[in-house]
Amino acid sequence: MDFIIKLFLNAIAVVITAYLLPGVHLQNFGYAVLLAAVLSLLNVSLKPILIVLTIPATIFTLGLFLLVINALMILVADWIITDGFNVDGFWWALAFSLILSFINSVFNRLTVKPEHRNDSVQIFDKDGNRIG
Repeated sequence: MDFIIKLFLNAIAVVITAYLLPGVHLQNFGYAVLLAAVLSLLNVSLKPILIVLTIPATIFTLGLFLLVINALMILVADWIITDGFNVDGFWWALAFSLILSFINSVFNRLTVKPEHRNDSVQIFDKDGNRIG
């Protein structure tokens, strides 16, 4: 059940991101759900292989090459979904992946249960003991 909720939140993030970017074209919400499913399958199967194969480039660019891998995942998803989703080029795919990651992180932060959050303020006394 948790996977279905995350899939629909990801689809909503896809719709928002496609609305913000003029170089990304999405036909309807059904294709957004399909894109969310394809991206999650690609992130589980193809992305780890690409990360391992590009370790030298990732180290050389101090991790920035992972942004290129994310853009490639968007382009592969564009290639798989031929009708309802279209990205005009690499730079639009890069912008799409950045904005989509940001929106998904906001959605993830909003759906985390309060007992699993670690953003509470902790106050310590001078000896290091936690007060509140």
